This record gives sequence, C-alpha cells and structure tokens, in this order.
Amino acid sequence: MNLRMIGLCAVVVFTALLPLAAFAGPSDGIWPGSGAAPLDEAKPKTDARPGLLPGLGSAEGRGDGVGAPGSAEPSGVTGATAPQTSARCGPELASPDGVEAQTCVLREGRETWARTYYRNATGEELSSVLTLMGPGGRTLQTNCVVEAGDEPDVCETPRELSRGPVARYSAVSEFATADEAGEGPLLLRSGSNSAAPAGR
Repeated sequence: MNLRMIGLCAVVVFTALLPLAAFAGPSDGIWPGSGAAPLDEAKPKTDARPGLLPGLGSAEGRGDGVGAPGSAEPSGVTGATAPQTSARCGPELASPDGVEAQTCVLREGRETWARTYYRNATGEELSSVLTLMGPGGRTLQTNCVVEAGDEPDVCETPRELSRGPVARYSAVSEFATADEAGEGPLLLRSGSNSAAPAGR
C-alpha cells in the first residue's frame, strides 16, 4: 500500500475521533477519584479592580491619616453579605518623566472615596495630592508621599458618607517633585471620569 494513502487515512480517522474523545471526558473537569477541583476553579482569579498592571489594584499603599490605603473589601465579610464596590475611573496616564497613574472614585455601600493607582519610575521621591470632589462643592484632600521605585502602589482619601449618586463625584491626583519648599514642578495630573452636571 502507498504510504501517502496510509497517512491520509490516519489523519481522517484522527480528525473524526478527536471530537468524540473530547466529548467523552467529564463535563465538570473532575475525573472520578481524582479529588481535584474543576479546571476553571483551579485557575487563579484575576483582580477585577482597575489598575495599570495586573495586581496594581490590589497593592497596599501609603497615605496619611484616616482611611489611608487599604483594600476595598472589608475584612471578615464574605459572599452575599459583602457590599459591592463600584469604581468610576479615568484613563491610565503616563508622563515622559516616568510617572504612571489612574484615578478612580470608589463607592462601597454608603461610603465614597477616591483612590489613585500609581507607579513612580522617576528614581526620586515625589509628592502627590489626591482630591475628591463631591456634590455641593464639598472636597476632601489627602497628601501622599510617593517613594522612588518601580512597584505599583495606591494613595486614597478617607472614606466619607455618600452625599449623592457616585456620578456626582470626581477625583483628581497631581504628582510633583518633592523639594524642600514643597513647590516642585507638576509631573502628572490624573483624573477620574468627570462629575455629572447637577440637575436643575
């Protein structure tokens, strides 16, 4: 028999049997007696929070005062009892000097606050001012020291009781060089989505 014909027949048989073999496997991804989790449950879940790079949304940050950084999820609260955290974020921005940032307004339950995810690759310490602007001209401001280093981090304002829909809030963060007088040049300004205009 011709070798080409044998090879062609083998390919046809393999192609016909492959879907049957795939269909014959367990539908939940668990082989009987294996004790393993289903294949999709064994994969690590990615962080659904906003951020510049994978893991940036889960970084622990530095701030000063009440409500300085931390995770958006309260500890000890799980499952259906955990309040949902919603985020309204602006674009991810980068300066030519090496600062990257994304600023968000976050809402969890009845609390609202601002958070900036950033990375400082300038090689020097910077200062950052994060401002949350809410309904009625209310503002909340936090100063953060942005250490030199290429690791992602966060700066956030203290949480406050929400005074209106999250669409009425906006946030802006500004990154500048940290000199003795506190008057260094502005390197980057990052904002959340613009606040919706107040109804008349």
